[in-house]
Amino acid sequence: MAEVYIVDGETIESALRRFKRKVLQEDIIKETKRHSFYLKPGEKKRIKSALARKRNRNETKPTYAPRRSKPTRRSVRRTTSRPHSSIPSA
Repeated sequence: MAEVYIVDGETIESALRRFKRKVLQEDIIKETKRHSFYLKPGEKKRIKSALARKRNRNETKPTYAPRRSKPTRRSVRRTTSRPHSSIPSA
């Protein structure tokens, strides 16, 4: 159980903030939600294994090398040489 003692001169708001932080650290809300309804043993096992799979998937994400950018069309035109037959003769 989370307990917070108010110190002399402390406001209620700051004490409430400390209480909320303590409740979050102790996972009291998560625990009450877990016990709010009954789970069959098989369902517990399924949920536990699904969480483990999710954890493993996040831990072992492959790291890919950054992609190289493709040359733009403009740069390709500059590098290619074409015959100048399309230029009209004067």
